[in-house]
Amino acid sequence: MTAARLSPRGLAAGVAAFALWGLFPLYFHSLTGLPALQIIAHRIVWSALFLVAWMAVRGQLGLLSATFARPALLARLTLTALLISGNWLVWVWSVTHNHIVDSSLGYYINPLVNVLLGVIVLRERLNRAQWLSIGLAALAVLYLALLAGRPPWIAGTLALCFSLYGLVRKIISVDALPGLATETLLLMPFAVGYLGWCEWAGNGALASASPAIAALLIGSGLITAIPLFLFAYGARALPYSTVGVLQYITPTLQLLCGVALYHESFGPARAAGFALLWVALLIYAADGLWRTRTAAGTSCA
Repeated sequence: MTAARLSPRGLAAGVAAFALWGLFPLYFHSLTGLPALQIIAHRIVWSALFLVAWMAVRGQLGLLSATFARPALLARLTLTALLISGNWLVWVWSVTHNHIVDSSLGYYINPLVNVLLGVIVLRERLNRAQWLSIGLAALAVLYLALLAGRPPWIAGTLALCFSLYGLVRKIISVDALPGLATETLLLMPFAVGYLGWCEWAGNGALASASPAIAALLIGSGLITAIPLFLFAYGARALPYSTVGVLQYITPTLQLLCGVALYHESFGPARAAGFALLWVALLIYAADGLWRTRTAAGTSCA
């Protein structure tokens, strides 16, 4: 039997989702000068409103009510809400403070951190190629840290927060849309309270901002939701190995934004560290594709 063909629509949706995430620096860099915490608070509020409105249009508010009726699930989603908001906060700070290259490093190493957490938490076993990938990635990160003279806290925080977020979301098995809607709704009272206090104190971003900046703050909810929808559609229509390869579109585009558009430092010495990391990721991706094809061939035999 021949292998199943890739879904063209699924592939287009997956590429679009990861490309949009990769181009996020273009959007959020425009908000440079605003406090990162206020940007995230706006992102939480407008995302929550947009997601609830979208679920209402689709007649899915019952899924949201069912989620809030399960205390154990709600407690776990509170944890994931804190993890994803922490990820957003560090990422927005890095973009608005000219550390886009550092943030791209976090999303390059994120898949390998996922694998490592699988070993530690889920007791999964790795083959030699996967251990080699993790070892080379660790060397690359150590080299880049020594080169910079400081721990890569931005990359490390982004990778760890997002990996832990993905791990918990995998365990609780909640759909992407009601899950994210619940997470933002749980954080919304705190975000609204903080923004209200900022406006009352006279340093709120929305009231004093230009119409363009105000539109960007409100639009942050929309751009948070759109790639999520595209990713959810693509993930259902594509093999897991294909999604695993496509995810590298995001940090690659972010890296290009940082270097080509915002002229962040990326000399030969730093490029050598990223090159070592790319070798590790190439080994990891190739091993994943080989094992997927082998499993498919075995099942078709």
